[in-house]
Amino acid sequence: MAEYSKILLDIADGVAVLTLNRPAKMNAYTHTMMAEMIDAFDRTDADDSVRAVIVTGAGEKAFCAGADLTPDDGGVPFASAEAVEDLSDTRVRDGGGMITLRMFQSKKPLIGAINGASVGVGATMQLPMDIRLASTTARYGFVFARRGLVPEAASSWFLPRIVGMPLALEWCMTGRIFGAEEALRGGLVRSLYAPADLLPAAHALAREIADNTSAISVSMTRAMLWRNAALDHPMKAHRVDSRAIYTMARTDDVKEGVASFLEKRAPSYPGRVSSDMPSFYPWWDEPVWE
Repeated sequence: MAEYSKILLDIADGVAVLTLNRPAKMNAYTHTMMAEMIDAFDRTDADDSVRAVIVTGAGEKAFCAGADLTPDDGGVPFASAEAVEDLSDTRVRDGGGMITLRMFQSKKPLIGAINGASVGVGATMQLPMDIRLASTTARYGFVFARRGLVPEAASSWFLPRIVGMPLALEWCMTGRIFGAEEALRGGLVRSLYAPADLLPAAHALAREIADNTSAISVSMTRAMLWRNAALDHPMKAHRVDSRAIYTMARTDDVKEGVASFLEKRAPSYPGRVSSDMPSFYPWWDEPVWE
């Protein structure tokens, strides 16, 4: 287990579990937590043994109760303590957006096991996760308008894509707290579980990925779906699809996928995300803070 002060990172049997670990503070988000989470995702991307990452919170009350407004480790994570005139200065950057952008760039699938209250950044940091499972005790709130703020963590990009514009507008403009059932109906979460069943369900889903799929295929699929869905014409997606199919059809992973299917056995894919991604990956221009 990696050593951190505000999170835990446990890697075993192809699955990493990242736990927000401030239960006495309902796992409230701080600068240190942000930096540790970014480092953890760097580790899971670089570790070829990791096939999926589960993100959850410590304790029984909260996944993350939002930004810690009186943190013990160096300031409110959504605003610089200094007065800055140039709004392109890096000190202006939103700390929630820094973690969601890092999660967006993950090479490994991200599964949320949302075990309790999720308010503010506790809700928005879930949006780049690929699959979100929740406890029946989970509660959500995009509460920014009730604090004189606006939605952060690039949620104005993510949330409408997940739940649709009308519901995203309602949740953000009212800032009200709502329950797990409403989150399920709105498509924010995939399924609900009794608290004791939540992590086992997340692990079962992670195992489905780890035991049956090519790591390269999953990494490419994640990038293609998240990025191509935002393109303005399907021809642009077709160009990416065509390059990926042409390139990957010639790999040992495809040979193994076909052979394991014909031989009716479990696959053992040799490809590694760290070294064997298609030659044209990454095909996009990474966003740069200027």
